[in-house]
Amino acid sequence: MTPAELSAAIRACLQAAVDAGDLTVAAPDEIRVERPRQREHGDWATNVALQLAKQAGRPPREVAALLAARLAEVPGIKSVDVAGPGFLNVVLDAAAAGELARTIVEARAVYGHTDTGAGHRVNLEFVSANPTGPMHLGGARWAAVGDSLARILEATGAEVTREYYFNDHGAQIDRFARSLLARALEEPTPEDGYGGSYVDDIAARVLADVAAAGEPDPRTLPRDEAQEVFRARGVDLMFAEIKGSLAEFGVVFDVYFSERTLHESGALEKAIGRLREQGHVYEADGAVWLRTTDFGDDKDRVLRKSDGDWTYFAADCAYYLDKRKRGFDRVVIMLGADHHGYIGRMKAMAACFGDDPDTNLEILIGQLVNLVRDGEPVRMSKRAGTVVTLEDFVDALGVDATRYALARYSSDSPIDIDIDLWTRATRDNPVYYVQYVAARTANVARNAADVGLTRGEPTDFHPALLSHEKENELLKALGEYPAVVASAAEMREPHRVARYLEEVAGAYHRFYDKCRVLPLGDEPITDLQRARLWLNDATRTVIANGLGLLGVSATEGM
Repeated sequence: MTPAELSAAIRACLQAAVDAGDLTVAAPDEIRVERPRQREHGDWATNVALQLAKQAGRPPREVAALLAARLAEVPGIKSVDVAGPGFLNVVLDAAAAGELARTIVEARAVYGHTDTGAGHRVNLEFVSANPTGPMHLGGARWAAVGDSLARILEATGAEVTREYYFNDHGAQIDRFARSLLARALEEPTPEDGYGGSYVDDIAARVLADVAAAGEPDPRTLPRDEAQEVFRARGVDLMFAEIKGSLAEFGVVFDVYFSERTLHESGALEKAIGRLREQGHVYEADGAVWLRTTDFGDDKDRVLRKSDGDWTYFAADCAYYLDKRKRGFDRVVIMLGADHHGYIGRMKAMAACFGDDPDTNLEILIGQLVNLVRDGEPVRMSKRAGTVVTLEDFVDALGVDATRYALARYSSDSPIDIDIDLWTRATRDNPVYYVQYVAARTANVARNAADVGLTRGEPTDFHPALLSHEKENELLKALGEYPAVVASAAEMREPHRVARYLEEVAGAYHRFYDKCRVLPLGDEPITDLQRARLWLNDATRTVIANGLGLLGVSATEGM
């Protein structure tokens, strides 16, 4: 019996009590069941009686007692106790508990998938680093977290579009173009320009591409024309490099959206026109403003400056409207640590369009990440000066460890990634600890096949034999996986999956130490060993599925 099946059984008992006139309540759509902290309290527990007592007009323990009597009659439930102020503690019989192993193995890659997000079209924008330099460590964190979140949301049935918004218009791009031109002319880097040897590389590649195309050497052109050549070609080359780095990291976007297209397509004028129709645009001091203070912002925002130039905020407005026109009911934007001030203005902007900012727009803020060794920050990049790039990070740890390390922690907390820890082949390295279980379960399956031990036909599986304490502990851990995925999606917290996998790894190690799967020597193969092989393979399934949500490989051997 899975937690979801138990939840459905409790709800059915509750509805039966309502139909019989024993209770007067509205049965909730879903009843939450959780593992008790102490094993002696049962396999699963629920506080539904406490939640419904006020509505029922009866003490929680009375409500719990009514439910317990009905629930005890459900096949697969061994006992139900009322504890404390009204908790229900449920013990499954061994067969019902062990049956979970079959459920997981037969479900394979879809075990853990739910429909809690079905019907939602989500636009998930993350990374969105400007194409003025290599992908840095902050962008790498959002790449790992954002891609994992997209996978998790998809596992709940949501339709997710991964989107990268790149700034190829404005002051920063002009600074980048001036820096490239200066390097090509062997001039000093402009005071507000970009450093690092990557600028030399891109400038040299621009010159090579121009020569290969038979076009005039930009160094012979007037400075404004030369700068435009370096702007157009340099941005394309830099962005191609960023895309390549992300692809090698396992992150590929469905949409790469150019800010420049907003300016060239008239999208800004249309967005401001829509806001004006809503009555939130006004003019003052020669500029065009959006009255965001009507919706809680600390000040109104300029859309068009007095010199006629559009602001970045105007582009934000047009871009948001474009997403909504494309049919996305949830616009999720992941921003860096220095963007806290954007939340108020963006929420107000959504309200100005007539949207519900608490439903249609979510803004997630990520914190800083540092690469350290012996407690000291690592400055290891030769191409980008003092900035640690994604390539530096991957070179130091590998793709799997990098993705796991970045997704393992809550994104709203700053983290230090210790190179020595995350490259260590020991159990204190979290990714090694989890991947070791992936490898061990695969190895057990291989060795079982070598000695003729197979799971056999479904009728050969006797789940009631999985009655050992460590088997029960592992089964309960495996049963929590769908709820963990649903919670990670709802809270936008992929790190919940990583921490859960470490719990499963610990439960498997304890099971493996106490419950032998393979026969010794010439021992005959028993039904217990077959049942344990089902449990071994169920663990492999959950570990592989969970690592897949984090973009980390479930290794076959280590």
